[in-house]
Amino acid sequence: MISLTPLLAFLQNAATPTPAPSQHAAGGEAALVLPDLNQATFLGGIGGRALLLRGLVICALGLLFGLAQYTQLRNLPVHRAMREISELIYETCKTYLLTQGRFLLILWVFIGSIVALYFGTLAETVNAAGVTVRGFPAIKVIVILLFSLIGIAGSYGVAWFGIRVNTFANSRTAFASLTGKPYPNHAIPLKAGMSIGMLLISVELLLMLLILLFIPGDYAGPCFIGFAIGESLGAAALRVAGGIFTKIADIGADLMKIVFKIKEDDARNPGVIADCTGDNAGDSVGPSADGFETYGVTGVALISFILLAVHDPLVKVQLLVWIFAMRVMMIVASGLSYFLNAAFTKAKYQNSDHMNFEAPLTTLVWLTSFVSVALTFLASRLLIPHIGGDPTLWWKLSLVITCGTLAGAIIPELVKVFTSVGSRHVREIVTSSREGGASLNILSGFVAGNFSAFWLGMTMMTLMAIAFGVSTTGLGGLMLAPAVFAFGLVAFGFLGMGPVTIAVDSYGPVTDNAQSVYELSLIEQVPNVRGEIKKDFGFEPNFARAKENLEENDGAGNTFKATAKPVLIGTAVVGATTMIFSIIVALTHGLEPDLLSNLSILHPPFLLGLITGGAVIYWFTGASTQAVTTGAYRAVEFIKANIRLEGTTRASVSDSKKVVEICTQYAQKGMFNIFLTVFFATLAFAFFEPYFFIGYLISIALFGLYQAIFMADAGGAWDNAKKIVETELKQKGTPLHDATVIGDTVGDPFKDTSSVAMNPIIKFTTLFGLLAVELAVSLTARRGATLSLVLAGTFLIIALAFVWRSFYAMRIESAVKSERAPARAQVR
Repeated sequence: MISLTPLLAFLQNAATPTPAPSQHAAGGEAALVLPDLNQATFLGGIGGRALLLRGLVICALGLLFGLAQYTQLRNLPVHRAMREISELIYETCKTYLLTQGRFLLILWVFIGSIVALYFGTLAETVNAAGVTVRGFPAIKVIVILLFSLIGIAGSYGVAWFGIRVNTFANSRTAFASLTGKPYPNHAIPLKAGMSIGMLLISVELLLMLLILLFIPGDYAGPCFIGFAIGESLGAAALRVAGGIFTKIADIGADLMKIVFKIKEDDARNPGVIADCTGDNAGDSVGPSADGFETYGVTGVALISFILLAVHDPLVKVQLLVWIFAMRVMMIVASGLSYFLNAAFTKAKYQNSDHMNFEAPLTTLVWLTSFVSVALTFLASRLLIPHIGGDPTLWWKLSLVITCGTLAGAIIPELVKVFTSVGSRHVREIVTSSREGGASLNILSGFVAGNFSAFWLGMTMMTLMAIAFGVSTTGLGGLMLAPAVFAFGLVAFGFLGMGPVTIAVDSYGPVTDNAQSVYELSLIEQVPNVRGEIKKDFGFEPNFARAKENLEENDGAGNTFKATAKPVLIGTAVVGATTMIFSIIVALTHGLEPDLLSNLSILHPPFLLGLITGGAVIYWFTGASTQAVTTGAYRAVEFIKANIRLEGTTRASVSDSKKVVEICTQYAQKGMFNIFLTVFFATLAFAFFEPYFFIGYLISIALFGLYQAIFMADAGGAWDNAKKIVETELKQKGTPLHDATVIGDTVGDPFKDTSSVAMNPIIKFTTLFGLLAVELAVSLTARRGATLSLVLAGTFLIIALAFVWRSFYAMRIESAVKSERAPARAQVR
């Protein structure tokens, strides 16, 4: 959903006999000039700029909400033993994030060099004398690069905030569980999630409003393009590296349960601290950065589309203001729904001894969806009642957004059908494991994942089809390619519950960590702990019930982590579909029949592109999983050699940090190979042939969609099958439990590494690919096709070298040879 500008500029030029204005020149968003927002008035005479200035107040309130929740979490009561563990987890998270920050700057050098080359020397622009020249002024190139760093800083900053909030919340949740009441186990993780979600969305919207309202119009384009590139790079790197890290640690810790028959989160296991760090690196850092980027680049794309595809200058301003007003309403809808749901949940469950942890989260998602839809129609009716002279378009545009908003509620319900602890698919996995062990466990998980891909895919198709149908009922009079705008609004609607979507996703890592903090704190072994808690905190601890509640709540966390993933991947694919459609319209000069024949399997480059995209998706799945496999091998090797089961109650801090170091090492190795492969492969395919590149983008979007949904939901099903055995059947340490643990370790890289990283990888490939296409077209026009083909071949050779490295240089055998460990000590 990014960088539609050059394509729409081409489309507008093709459809209009007169020369395009200067802002439509090549150069994408960097060539945009924003109009005066006060051209249009709303709500009885308020100028567009004045109205959006009021939106800054809502953003400020959203920020204050997030910070207030943060402060409340920090001030919640917690026993010192639990606080010490959560602070240790935070310290290891800090080390990881600092390392990743340095790594991000290295990756930025690659992207920054291409950005500087294209915009500095090849992009067409109009100088002060009105002459078309190649190369932007140096100051504009610097602005693009600066805002790319701001985009990275945004993704990186919300990741920091997320781990700090979650590491406060995990120990507070663990301590609150000692009351024996289930309600605090729900309320604290959700409070943490809403703190992250509201602050993330508010910061993103605030930055975009500041660009829109206060940056001079001719500089807004460079700000937006740089910001989008930076966000996309930051999200891709943090998602992939975090996903590899967390599953190395998770598998390393889980396998010890089978090898040594120790309990979950045994304090003597050096892998448990790394596992807790990984919960934050993969399930907090990654989603926070991903959500920040998804929200931002969707807005950039819609701004670009409106400025270049809409005919009437007045309608342009009306749509721009309307889009940002809708975003402000999303913050209001999420905040209002959270407070209403929290009040109802507290009244119902505060004094209960048992609760369904999934029920309040489900209610929150649906309530937010309905409130968001209602506010969408209300705001549209008030702001654009007669846009373009048509009194019906306000509700048609609202209906298109509603398709996306409802998807944000329907998709989680479908995901629960395949991943919830109450799911028949999940229970089928447990049943098959009784007699068939790990083999049938894994096969049943594959079944759940495949069925989920079918139903979720059909749901997305249906909602997009409705949006397309609505776009044919009058939008064509306002703009070129109305279907493109409709698909963009569907992606926009997917994010209509942004803070709540992030909140329920962040719920999972807190519940997972809380269980670990409880065990690692050894709270039950603290001398006179019952009397201390009674004296200092005023209640009698119920240790048995605390552990039961934490385990049950972790199942709800697993489910809702799974529900957020298809929403984000769906946003990426719908956005990619929008971009691909735009490219097709542009390259075929408005769908001319003679040129449409190139979008056929009878045109070899297009077919070859389709095949290539599928190949790249499967390579990415394998490369990311290989990094997990090798890293987990090294982690298991170290843990087995150093774990002490006698004579100590907990692993040493140095051993725990060594496992964290191993996880970080292989996360970075894997990410480096993956990033450079994607970088050079995108350059190679963009330089090769435009219809080949269209086929490639279509293929990675569609293959990526179904691969991601299959892997995410299969992994979620395996995870909760294990949870049923542990919490409902109480069969830890049995062969049935061993079988489900093995299934869970297979599902770990499925759901938390390969699948979740598809979203930023698809968006980054498309964003950077469109820039690469512009670079290739400009270079071909100046130097001829031969040079472009030579460069395509060179880039492909480099990409293949990193493909080779992603397996052959990452094999377990290679890792052992390069860093041969001393003879394995016997377990002491």
